Amino acid sequence: MLDAIKFYQTGSKTVGNRLLNPTMRTNQASESRPNTLISGHRACQGCGEALGARYAIDAAMRATGGQLMVANATGCLEVFSTPYPESAWRLPWIHSLFGNTAAVGSGLAVAARVRAKKAGNTNVPRVIAQGGDGGTTDIGFGPLSGMFERNDDVLYICYDNGAYMNTGVQRSSATPPAARTATTQLVGAEPGADWGKGKNVPLIAMAHGIPYVATASVADLRDLEYKVQKAMSYHGARYIQIFVPCPLGWGCASSSTVTVARLAMETGFYPIFEAEYGKITSVRKITKQQPVINFLKLQRRYAHLTGKKGDPKVLARIQAMCDENIKSFGLIGDDVPATVPVAIQALERNQTV
Repeated sequence: MLDAIKFYQTGSKTVGNRLLNPTMRTNQASESRPNTLISGHRACQGCGEALGARYAIDAAMRATGGQLMVANATGCLEVFSTPYPESAWRLPWIHSLFGNTAAVGSGLAVAARVRAKKAGNTNVPRVIAQGGDGGTTDIGFGPLSGMFERNDDVLYICYDNGAYMNTGVQRSSATPPAARTATTQLVGAEPGADWGKGKNVPLIAMAHGIPYVATASVADLRDLEYKVQKAMSYHGARYIQIFVPCPLGWGCASSSTVTVARLAMETGFYPIFEAEYGKITSVRKITKQQPVINFLKLQRRYAHLTGKKGDPKVLARIQAMCDENIKSFGLIGDDVPATVPVAIQALERNQTV
């Protein structure tokens, strides 16, 4: 249905509500929404994480009929939404430690199942564990892998803003190469974050052969909602990683959060796809490919590459990385997406939902 929408106003993907049938309009708040993350929290202006969490958890609430519990890692999302003794959450919500969120989520899922069985209740509450990339790809990586390996009935959502934003913008294993952070300064022959380091957790999750893995972005909230609702239709371990720009940490305008996120998709910098049982099943195609410099120049963390003293060799290297993503995932044209990477091609786990 959305394919029929014509974007008259800006030449972008912006949907002007006044041009749409009322049933297709997006509302930030309404009586029909769960409004699980309410106003009054202390997120920065333009916070991609707050936007992503609001839509993700609301979608999960709709999918479960409100039967949902959340375990939340220490980090920005926890800090700005629950300044003691207040909370912006309107559902059962638990603050876990920085590194054990997946384990807490697994415990909640088991406890909910046992309690429902004792009560003779077939309506078992569902569980989401969530955190930033620091608490997911670094500190909480062991419990997360254990959750995947056991195939626990938990959806883990990682809000990926590419660094430890809450503690001062330090590098995480999700920080992209050449990006400036507090711990990857502009020194040495290759300034910024190192090349060849870090983790691609969506691909690692696929390597566990779990029922559902997806990437999403706040640039496409309809797609984000669809993927969360689809994930909640499965039982077993599931993983969604959402691209959430951080205006403060990235040095971009608070009004450009969605624009930056959209350029990450349209350049191939951040592939958007979904996979089931270790195999990619669909990708979000690029509608109009953009050069990666259009994405980089909106962020001060890349000012050393896009300014007068920028290094064209590094820019070419980042562009080559994007081009490889486009090729590997089949982001342009009618190509069937490749199974990425070669190391997980052999995954053939026969599981049922």
